[in-house]
Amino acid sequence: MVETENTKVCITGAGPAGLSAALFLSKAGIPCVLLEKAVFPRDKICGDALSGKVLSILKKYNPDLIPELNDQPFTTGSDGVAFFAPNGKSLRVPFKSSQNRLHHPGYTAKRIHFDNFLAEQVRKQANIDFRENIEVGEIIHSDKGVIVQDKQGNHILRSELIILGNGAHSAFAKKAGINVEHKHYSAGIRQYFSHVDGLDPENFIELHFLKDLLPGYFWIFPLSNHEANVGLGIRSDVVSKKKLNLKKIFEDTIANHPAIKNRFTNAVSTSKVEGYGLPLGSKKRVISGDRFMLSGDAASLIDPFTGEGISNAMISGMFAASQVAKCLDANDFSAEFMKSYDEEVYRRLGKELELSTKMQQLVNYPWLFNFVVNKATSNKELQSLISSMFDDIDLRKKFKDPLFYLRLFK
Repeated sequence: MVETENTKVCITGAGPAGLSAALFLSKAGIPCVLLEKAVFPRDKICGDALSGKVLSILKKYNPDLIPELNDQPFTTGSDGVAFFAPNGKSLRVPFKSSQNRLHHPGYTAKRIHFDNFLAEQVRKQANIDFRENIEVGEIIHSDKGVIVQDKQGNHILRSELIILGNGAHSAFAKKAGINVEHKHYSAGIRQYFSHVDGLDPENFIELHFLKDLLPGYFWIFPLSNHEANVGLGIRSDVVSKKKLNLKKIFEDTIANHPAIKNRFTNAVSTSKVEGYGLPLGSKKRVISGDRFMLSGDAASLIDPFTGEGISNAMISGMFAASQVAKCLDANDFSAEFMKSYDEEVYRRLGKELELSTKMQQLVNYPWLFNFVVNKATSNKELQSLISSMFDDIDLRKKFKDPLFYLRLFK
């Protein structure tokens, strides 16, 4: 039996949520212990896209990290997104903030590199005790705090509270009643390729809404070193209902789809095909309780339309750190007091997740999706509006307004 240590804060999982929580706690002068079952650098299956929201969180922590990230050999600047409608028509949407040429408005980077970049920032902080190669087992609540055990049943820590950033399959999240239904979950497939033809000259990420994949999509995201992250994602209830074999569909799309196959004539796979699950933020959930907060994928915060999860994870980590400070100041770790964490997370992300859910539902009507893209390709004003929607949540509300579509028919 290992002797139990005491700490103010314990964080489980060193993904973007846990790493961000640790960094913002450090900035606030609050020491913590961060536990991670892997040893860095380690990979995570992901789309590898870093949106402008990621940059905004890094800037809040330390503005100097933006140029540092920009100069990393593993990052590729991305200036927008290209949508491909079911009818094959495409719409390139530049990010409005791309007008700022001090840095790109978004990036792509393999998770093995980006997570390690964040981990290196954590290692620089004297008040973060970062422990790798420790897999958390049981988490036990008591009147005196939270006791964390490893898989061998040894007591590692007794903490005032715990932040759980241990991913989509968090056992604690399930124990706390966070059961993600299939309609709020997406299945994904990813593979790396080198020398995919026809990548966008400004490294726009590509979302292909192919008719056979709706309400999911096929993606191609450009990476450094002439590589690309290629994959597809489909909501799990659709996969189950249609008994889909995602790996077979993925490989068949690359080999035979008329709009895709020629892009892979000279492509060489640089990894095996790997699958993963995405707990979507299409349902509002309780993400805290007595002495605990869920963050990142453990809190089911992935964007239902784009599948983006890194930025939302980092946002939740930042808010979790802020809530820790409130709890310590008030010496109150009750579920009632923790509710302000949920409120902050959903105040920042709730409307965005709600609108992305509506946009996901829009894809169920391919004729309407085709119509919007067709209109936008010949309408500069509409193109500018759609571009602005990525940065302006109020403008994005137009997507759920029937009058928006009626006006397009004029």
